[in-house]
Amino acid sequence: QNSNNLPIRFVAPGKAFRNETENKSNGSFFHQYQAFYVDKNVHLGHLKWLFTESLKFILGDDTKIRFRSKFYPEVEPGMSPDIQCKFCDGKGCEFCKYRGWVEIAGGGIIHYNTLKKAGIDNKKYSGLAFGWGLDRVAMSKFKIKDIRTLYSGEIIYK
Repeated sequence: QNSNNLPIRFVAPGKAFRNETENKSNGSFFHQYQAFYVDKNVHLGHLKWLFTESLKFILGDDTKIRFRSKFYPEVEPGMSPDIQCKFCDGKGCEFCKYRGWVEIAGGGIIHYNTLKKAGIDNKKYSGLAFGWGLDRVAMSKFKIKDIRTLYSGEIIYK
């Protein structure tokens, strides 16, 4: 059992690739932080607090956040925080695909079988895991309407 080495807190930046046609809000790759935290009594409220406080710190206290249930195979339950679109204030625009909201991250409670396979006592410990898309956060903060601008090498003047 690896339970002697707990708690575990881990954050790693990286690049994620996906087979997707590029457009203004999605690219064939994006930058993200992957993270997990395992300890006694970890619950979804911890993840919700982490998302809320981080987004408000980065994007401002006026940032409106909503949480949706979402399926991710590694966690159960899973959720996704969305922010109200900073370009249209939730009215709907090309950036938010006329939804008024932009998906920023995803995560949830680490599945008990995953903990068990890692040699962690899943009756004593629980954990959370998430992936945080840095590109959309930067786009929202700095009002960059096209994700391809982040990789073009061109200097943008406001």
